[in-house]
Amino acid sequence: MFIPTLRLLAVSSALLVLAACSTRSISDSGYKGEGSSYTASAYAYKGELSPYDILGVDLDRPITEEDIARAMAARKPIQVKKGSSIMLVQSGAAIPDSDMVAALERSYSVATFSGVPAFPAGADQKVVQTLPKDQYAKLFRLAAAKGGYETIIVYWGLLEAGTQSGATKAVSWVPFVGASIPDQFQTMRIRLNMAVIDTRTGQWETFAPSAFTDEALSSSRSRAASDQEQVALLKKQAYDGAAEALARKYGG
Repeated sequence: MFIPTLRLLAVSSALLVLAACSTRSISDSGYKGEGSSYTASAYAYKGELSPYDILGVDLDRPITEEDIARAMAARKPIQVKKGSSIMLVQSGAAIPDSDMVAALERSYSVATFSGVPAFPAGADQKVVQTLPKDQYAKLFRLAAAKGGYETIIVYWGLLEAGTQSGATKAVSWVPFVGASIPDQFQTMRIRLNMAVIDTRTGQWETFAPSAFTDEALSSSRSRAASDQEQVALLKKQAYDGAAEALARKYGG
């Protein structure tokens, strides 16, 4: 029985099935699919900074109602005025992404600082345990103070991706690209979380800028390139949005 071409197109489109989903850090955003490879280096990803360490929260110390009352009484609004100096840290990265630096430099004087954990997983835990619990937070504040930076901005980010693949490549419902049939949609989302820390007092606030999403269609030959184009696009959008949100929220 003859089945019209349009019917075949409709059927093949309906056979899209969920193939995979994944999450990765913005600081470890290389392609993770088939055929990907990694090269060990001094800048290799070593994990994320702990928000508890960065914000000086001691999980082992008993907290009293008096501690909470004192913290509330000492609380003052945080401002990051246009033109002020900030120290920028990207969790997990030796150097913050250039698009984030560029976005923030439209409003602020920006210096960068390493976000690679000093004590990644597998570090000598005996050494770690001998340090005061707020040492890491004070390390960042001291570095910022010596450089004359009034505010520390630390940010974390996740890239979340889900893919849908055609159940069969017998029929293509999109134009051919060379000799390769585009057969996979990837939907990717980027989410950021930012900590704004006053260098002088150690007071802090966190906020989450708007998330951004993108969809792309690729073939097996173009999968890695398409993935990295999505990463670059979403990072640029998210960083521009984060810089604008920061200026609106803390501009005073």
